[in-house]
Amino acid sequence: MRKKILRLLATGLLAGIMLAGCGKKNEGEVNPAPSAEEIPQETPANTLEPTPEGFPTVSEREMVDGKMQSYLTGEWKDEKIVNRRPIAVMIPNNSPAMPQYGISKASIIYEAPVEGRITRLMAVFEDFDDLQRIGPVRSSRDYFVYVAMGYEALYCNWGLARPYVEELINRDTVQNISAAVEGIYNPAHEAFDRVSRPGYATEFTGYLFIDGLLEAAERLNYDWEYDNDYVPPFTFAADGVRAEDNYKEADDATMIYPGGHEGNKGGYGAYNPYFEYNNEDKLYYRFQNGEEQIDEMDDSQLAVSNVVFQYCHGEVRDDHDYLAFAVHGEGDAIVFTGGKAIKGTWERYDGDTTPAKFYDKDGEEIIFNTGKTWICNIWEEYGEFVEYE
Repeated sequence: MRKKILRLLATGLLAGIMLAGCGKKNEGEVNPAPSAEEIPQETPANTLEPTPEGFPTVSEREMVDGKMQSYLTGEWKDEKIVNRRPIAVMIPNNSPAMPQYGISKASIIYEAPVEGRITRLMAVFEDFDDLQRIGPVRSSRDYFVYVAMGYEALYCNWGLARPYVEELINRDTVQNISAAVEGIYNPAHEAFDRVSRPGYATEFTGYLFIDGLLEAAERLNYDWEYDNDYVPPFTFAADGVRAEDNYKEADDATMIYPGGHEGNKGGYGAYNPYFEYNNEDKLYYRFQNGEEQIDEMDDSQLAVSNVVFQYCHGEVRDDHDYLAFAVHGEGDAIVFTGGKAIKGTWERYDGDTTPAKFYDKDGEEIIFNTGKTWICNIWEEYGEFVEYE
């Protein structure tokens, strides 16, 4: 049965995305940029979010045989990896750029509309040491920068919408790995190169190379450690339980369409992406243009444990169709996990270095299943096109 989502009035103003960045708290001495093997043994002082009453969640990270649960996925990984700040990489999502390379290794994928009424991806990686490259890499928009700051990620891009990004991305509080283009004051030339892709436009041949990324971060004197007051983005179900068991009354949802079936100008109407839930492995598989969306690296289909629809007020800024989205404040949200659709809200009021948090109708943090998460920024004014069944 087709479900249409009624919009609630979001109190977050669009001007929120233009607020001055609060930045990293530790602006003094920084550590050299290491690989995962070189991360210090100390861990951040804070924990994952408190346990919602009545349901077991990951509430405090503990080390077991050299492993800890990730802030971004809740999965057990080498503690040196999960205590290292992630990278956030801008990746095109239009048909002439496909397929993308390395994206299946991302812990979080954030998708939002850009000019031309298509979407662009920002893939957030914490476990990238085994990757040679990621890409292709494309240009920045300011709302992506603000989202990356909430994860305390190093922001990686090739190009920028100068009128709206230049001042922001060059602040001391935005630690970025940017290709050498006009409008970037401290480029990371060693981190990027082109890959031969016969038949592809030049703009889809630029890639981020991990060895060069590490060299650039060290030269730029970036700190790889999370702040002690870092705020994790999600609350995860504890080992041995499934989040959907806490939401038995929620709607079932095994097919998810961020842009519905009809053509529309909300960003998801051009390539008609959707997610299909597999009850056997409990994953949502991504499709686009009627085909599986795959990673060129290993031909695997993109799949995640959680899908989020985050409704944001949006506006068209100028004659170039540059868009703006209010990624601070609050709005409606739907979290899809374990075949269920949990309706609620999102909030982000505590500055640029904290992420959006997701709450159910009772005001409790929504519990996610461990694994990767895909967040779709839904242009609120086009929310009527959202469907799930």
